[in-house]
Amino acid sequence: MLKHRVYTTLKALKRCDFARREDGTIAIEAMIILPLLFGTFLSLFSIFDAFRQYSLNQKAAYTVSDAISRETVPLDANYLQGVADLFEYMTRPGTDMKLRVTSVYYDAEDDTYKMDWSKTNGNVAERNGTSVAGLTDRLPVMVNNERIMVVETWSTYDPPFKTGLEQKEIKNFVFTRPRYAPRVLWSDGS
Repeated sequence: MLKHRVYTTLKALKRCDFARREDGTIAIEAMIILPLLFGTFLSLFSIFDAFRQYSLNQKAAYTVSDAISRETVPLDANYLQGVADLFEYMTRPGTDMKLRVTSVYYDAEDDTYKMDWSKTNGNVAERNGTSVAGLTDRLPVMVNNERIMVVETWSTYDPPFKTGLEQKEIKNFVFTRPRYAPRVLWSDGS
């Protein structure tokens, strides 16, 4: 009896036009696919924007470091504010930006890295002798009394769309040898 019912139902469906109709399938497929496509597009846009911002920050940090390394006159607070403004201009204006510049030299007798001076722009602490000694694994091999300028930058990246990426702080650590003088000096303006 059950076999007969199934057979008659299948026979009725074959006669029915409903099983063969295909109109409306594109609309249903579009309802399924378009939100996925749109979400994927926003995610990819956010990811590429994040990589772009990381690249801009790194290039700006190298530009600031190179500009400082070419100075032959002592730097001051105005110069530091100027390179901080340059960094912000080259990246994304309006982000929470911090900059720290440290003059570091190598003492071969003690086999340690020491600093001449450290200055900041933004809400970050200046380096001290202990924190410079902790940079041993990040600094290059240097000869006795050779100096380098260490430029550290921080800026906040906020993704344009909330697709899984979170607000993140982009950090850069760049060092450059002074170009035209044995060292870069700091002047407090006195």
